[in-house]
Amino acid sequence: MPELNWLGDRKAKDAAKKVPYRLLEPLAEVGDAASGNLLIQGDNLDALKSLLPLYAGQAIGA
Repeated sequence: MPELNWLGDRKAKDAAKKVPYRLLEPLAEVGDAASGNLLIQGDNLDALKSLLPLYAGQAIGA
């Protein structure tokens, strides 16, 4: 699998690992639950970490 590498990437990856996991809080007035789509407002790193359990082990681009 391809991997991105850049100057200072180890520092950035270590910092990302220190960000705590946060649960997503659904808002009933936004979106349509039947559509299967998610609208997430907030910090992108927090959002991505909260999605990890939902998509762990799935193939990319499948």
